[in-house]
Amino acid sequence: MLAKLSGAFSSIQKSLFPALEEELGELSDRQREFVIVIESLNVDAFFERCNWGRGRKPSSRLSIFKAFEAKSVFGYPTTRALIENLNMSPRLRRLCGWEYRGQIPSEATFSRAFAEFASQNLLSQIHVGMVKDKIGDRIFCHLSRDATSIKAREKACRKKMNDKEIKKAKTKKRRGRPLKEEYREKVERRLEVQPARSWAENLAALPKECDWGCKRDSNGKKMSWKGYKLHLDTVDNGIPVSAVLTSASVHDSQVAIPLAQITFERITNFYDLMDSAYDAPEIHQASYQMGHVPIIDHNKRNGEKKEFDPAKKVRYKERSTAERTNSELKDNYGAQFIRVRGYAKVFAHLMFGVIALTAKQKYSMLC
Repeated sequence: MLAKLSGAFSSIQKSLFPALEEELGELSDRQREFVIVIESLNVDAFFERCNWGRGRKPSSRLSIFKAFEAKSVFGYPTTRALIENLNMSPRLRRLCGWEYRGQIPSEATFSRAFAEFASQNLLSQIHVGMVKDKIGDRIFCHLSRDATSIKAREKACRKKMNDKEIKKAKTKKRRGRPLKEEYREKVERRLEVQPARSWAENLAALPKECDWGCKRDSNGKKMSWKGYKLHLDTVDNGIPVSAVLTSASVHDSQVAIPLAQITFERITNFYDLMDSAYDAPEIHQASYQMGHVPIIDHNKRNGEKKEFDPAKKVRYKERSTAERTNSELKDNYGAQFIRVRGYAKVFAHLMFGVIALTAKQKYSMLC
């Protein structure tokens, strides 16, 4: 599979680029990257023509998809800026599939198509295909897990209380230890029940509404934001293999097990690298059960912090891959320009960047 993939990328470099430059002129670095992203995707099956019946023939969803991918690769902050650049750049317009300016759809059509992509969870399906079909047979050494803040421009939802929380709020408990004859119902922690459930059930139980989140940065300073939190699994060479979006208030550890279950179905790796936010016995045990070696930074307990042995300390340095991936998504692939509202649309916007970064890193790995 890797030989086939390497041959495909070699064909892009030796055959496709010269042919395109002879037709369109010299391509810039960003335009070359855009071509690599589009050529590495197998999306024709997702955009097959259906019978549209009477009325006007709809705009090509494949061309609109390519345009949104260009928006992520070139870093255009809004769809309006994307359309303006499509009108001004014949080269970019033709790479997306439109010969003339008049063929470019309106901003409203772009918006409707984006809503379709988001509601169908199309971007996640495409990313799964990229990982399984292209690199799924390769064995990776390190997998780095981390989460990053995603700021959104929408109203934060009010926290919903479940039945147990409502009952607890209404019932006044006596302070101190319970009496011998007093019975208190044990509330199971989320980490305790996750290993026995599928990843789909675990993800369904996680909050996904826009709310407020708070965490400490690498310098120990407290920061808060309104929006969401993107959880990523990244393997060697900085390739994102799994992505999950949750509410900003969800702690990193609550997503570790379902994210590991998703990744386990896609790739094979040896070591799971995580920071101290994931230092929980259930996460250690889940990693061992999958045949991995967890290397998780220790939390301080009783004022003391355990140190890694020399071998693990060296391997833990590879976790910086996750931080670089998060930074690149924000700096170069539009993760800091969230102009849509709602969980599905925000996740779709982020996945355009994840897909572009996955294609770029796969190409770099084979060059």
